[in-house]
Amino acid sequence: MAAGRRSGRRPGKQDTRDQILSAARLAFAQHGYGGTTVRSVAASAGVDAALVYHYFGTKEKLFVAMMDAPIDPRQYVDTIVDGPVDRLAERILRTALEVWDSPAGPAAMALVRSSIAHERSARLLREFLLERAMRPIVESVETDPEMAQWRANLVGAQLIGLVTMRYLLALEPLASATPERVVELVAPNLQRYLTGELRTEARTLNT
Repeated sequence: MAAGRRSGRRPGKQDTRDQILSAARLAFAQHGYGGTTVRSVAASAGVDAALVYHYFGTKEKLFVAMMDAPIDPRQYVDTIVDGPVDRLAERILRTALEVWDSPAGPAAMALVRSSIAHERSARLLREFLLERAMRPIVESVETDPEMAQWRANLVGAQLIGLVTMRYLLALEPLASATPERVVELVAPNLQRYLTGELRTEARTLNT
């Protein structure tokens, strides 16, 4: 073997892609979606930013790939916000239940289980749900940034709690209830989080 030649397998396309994803997981966990750039991920991975764009196209697509999510909740946002505001909670719940009852449901549940067991996974899932679903939906009905954050957090808490009790813990009678029954019972409270008066509660909690 010639002197100076490195032995072993040369890094391939999959190695480079995995290297970028590993750097992205660390960056998004540490800095959040807004604080992470393609250039910073590329620098951490030791590659050119153009290579990140080559494999993933955009920061949004890199984020979704990094989460290894079975679906991108952002694809449902336009349909959810398109309709009467006073029925927004119903559309959110019906969409969420359809996704969880679909073939993508078990993989989505794996993300929730991972977030319960690992702090970094929890931070990533929180950022993923807020950026890809909760924030754009809430901002369609709330212009105050402080209140939008409260509403997004409350809606997310309601949905994660519902998913955990219905699908993960299989708590009866919730687990076997029809989707329409779940919507009927949960939508009024969810609608309050979306469009109801929360200012008194928010001001109290912020003091």
